[in-house]
Amino acid sequence: MHRTNFSDPCRNRPYTNNCTTFHCENSMRLSRPDSTLRLSASLLLLAALAACSDNKPPAAAKAPPTEVAIVTVTPGSMPVTTELPGRIEASRIAQVRARAAGIVQKRVFREGSEVKAGDVLYRIDPAAFQAAYDSAQAVVAKADANLAQAALKVQRYAPLVKTNAISKQEYDDAVTAKTQASADLAAGKAARQVASLNLGYATVTAPISGRIGRALVTEGALVGLGEATPLAIVQQIDPVFVNMTQSSIEVLRLQRAMASGQLQSAGKGLVKVTLVTEDGKPYAHPGKLLFSDLSVDESSGAITLRAEFPNPERLLLPGMYVRAKLEQAINEATITVPQQAVQRTGQTATVLLVDAEDKVVVRPIKTSTSQGNKWIVTDGLKAGDKVIVEGFQKVKPGATVKTILWKDTDTAPAAMTAPAAGAEPAPAAAAAK
Repeated sequence: MHRTNFSDPCRNRPYTNNCTTFHCENSMRLSRPDSTLRLSASLLLLAALAACSDNKPPAAAKAPPTEVAIVTVTPGSMPVTTELPGRIEASRIAQVRARAAGIVQKRVFREGSEVKAGDVLYRIDPAAFQAAYDSAQAVVAKADANLAQAALKVQRYAPLVKTNAISKQEYDDAVTAKTQASADLAAGKAARQVASLNLGYATVTAPISGRIGRALVTEGALVGLGEATPLAIVQQIDPVFVNMTQSSIEVLRLQRAMASGQLQSAGKGLVKVTLVTEDGKPYAHPGKLLFSDLSVDESSGAITLRAEFPNPERLLLPGMYVRAKLEQAINEATITVPQQAVQRTGQTATVLLVDAEDKVVVRPIKTSTSQGNKWIVTDGLKAGDKVIVEGFQKVKPGATVKTILWKDTDTAPAAMTAPAAGAEPAPAAAAAK
């Protein structure tokens, strides 16, 4: 049997599969029995093409909009508060002085304690004053006896002069003697009163109720000789006064703001005053404004104001430095935003807003003073604007966002705090209104 040999010129040659073709350097002739090989190659090609098409990456899914917390701008009524420096002053101050000359025998009080009016503070040697009083008492007794004798003489002469038993001259002399004896008695009583006062001055008492300071003299000291020697100081510190100063320029600004209708007066007698102590903590008891001076200090250009505060715990001491906050006027259209929503770059302040299409926009603003955890905005915002408070770090201008309401957990009191050097002033201006 004759057998035909089919030779494969590419059998020992490498080939490349690039998902589309099989390559061989030399073409080969296939006989009819190679049809099965062709079919197998076609199936392999189709499988390779299908595998290539299945390896294409899927299309990326669209990210959801970022969620941000917003507040809607709503103008409201807010008191305008001016913060002023002040000093504590005792409501009453009494310098205890020696009004009688002598040697101090005893100090009765305890330094730094509370005393009441009339309490004994010092005892001065009273011997000389007691002797003077006793002498004055004797003079009074003598004058009283002389007056009694003169009165009896006049009483006896009265019927005798009518019958001409004695001369008119004798009767007139008796009446004159009685009048002189009465005057001597009055002078003696006055001298006795002076002696009694001097004797009383030997016992030094507190003129007012309050807290007494340190003793200025000790036992054995000679006091009151030629001058009223200071012995101690008593200060009444419940209530206390707070003396403040306010620039006359600030007063003019507030007056003009109220005249233009931008601010409303707090009302006569309605100015509220609070204190911040030296350690930065608020004082628990509110005070009341007593007066604002009508004249301007020529050296400082400031007006003096005085407020009164209760001091039952004796926390406020004379000379202590405090900051007083006065609610002087009312702003009926105040716009505020949380401080964390304001971004500052140098001197520029901006906020991020959400427009009607839920897109982020940048808005420059101007702020004046603080109110709790918020800024008072004077320009750049209007009612209805949506300000981003939380989440603005994750978005950029032009991005689409999803909004939720921001919840304010701060409970700070609402009051526009104006710095002492640049804010609207004015209890003086309020009083002028």
